[in-house]
Amino acid sequence: MKNIFLIIPEICHSHSGLVLATVTGTKGSTPQKPGSSALFDSNGLVAGTIGGGIVEGRITELAAECSKTKKSNWITFHLDNDISNKEEAICGGEITILIDGDPCRRLTVYKEIKDSISAKMPGILISLVSREEDGNVAIERQWMTSEKNPLFTSEIMEKIGPEASDMLSSFVPEFRQAEIPIHGKKPVIVLLEHVFPQKQLVIGGAGHIGKALSHLGKMLDFDVTVIDDRKEFANKENLPDADAIIVSEIGPAIKEINKGRDTYIVIVTRGHNDDAEALKSCIGSGAAYVGMIGSKVKVARMKDEFIRNRWAGEEQWKQIYTPVGLDIKSITVEEIALSIAAQLVLVRNSAN
Repeated sequence: MKNIFLIIPEICHSHSGLVLATVTGTKGSTPQKPGSSALFDSNGLVAGTIGGGIVEGRITELAAECSKTKKSNWITFHLDNDISNKEEAICGGEITILIDGDPCRRLTVYKEIKDSISAKMPGILISLVSREEDGNVAIERQWMTSEKNPLFTSEIMEKIGPEASDMLSSFVPEFRQAEIPIHGKKPVIVLLEHVFPQKQLVIGGAGHIGKALSHLGKMLDFDVTVIDDRKEFANKENLPDADAIIVSEIGPAIKEINKGRDTYIVIVTRGHNDDAEALKSCIGSGAAYVGMIGSKVKVARMKDEFIRNRWAGEEQWKQIYTPVGLDIKSITVEEIALSIAAQLVLVRNSAN
């Protein structure tokens, strides 16, 4: 699913009374973690999730009220109720949710986020949250990147700047919360949300496994590109979930793709020669993940070929995920695609 912040500029003018709910804190067992967000309007849930079930039902009700009043709220739910109470959640934890009653008021900020992400530049959404004397919740948001500083006061930036800069230097998505004192005023809570461009999943091969993997990859928030030289396979009808389809020889096409720490490449071509040509350009490319399908016999032969021809060194070969996928005793095409998708997620979530 597309990042919630990127959806806001697209629907602000088409949805009445848009509301943004964000999980800002949890204790114990909860249905979602800090940073999880969902959009609501006067009719209910629009996109995203904050955990589903009773909690989301309660937030839907509160969002409907905030949608009318444009006022924000910050509420904590205790999820340790007795199981005999069928109307209450019983996860055994505590979850705090910030409800922004009028995110479209900050449309310029969300447009900045969308522009940055389109340019493949990560950043930090910085939100200052405070409770006013009348009980209302005030929210001020700014966008920060390595090239753009937010417009907060120098006093605030002195306190949050170092932490925001530390997050910008990381490749791992984070959500941080801290209380900062303000001279002559009540302390405010600062929320720092790291927003990254989608990771790029490049699939070499549009056969059965490539098709199934493109579907799962899209569900898992990858930007999916599929390459195949067969027009009968490399088309939107066969690959409805792909963001981009390249009809070309797989090896040369993969060679032309810019590769880096946000690039994940899966080679599932129909033959040994195609696999080899595709894999050659991935060696030493800096891609976060390079995986190739194949039996143990095929993989051993290819390894020998690559080492013998000095297309790869021993250490370089060890960085290739082959045979590709986690060992879940896969049998069907769908199970093979699932094992690959699970490995992609494991590598993505283990990045540092």
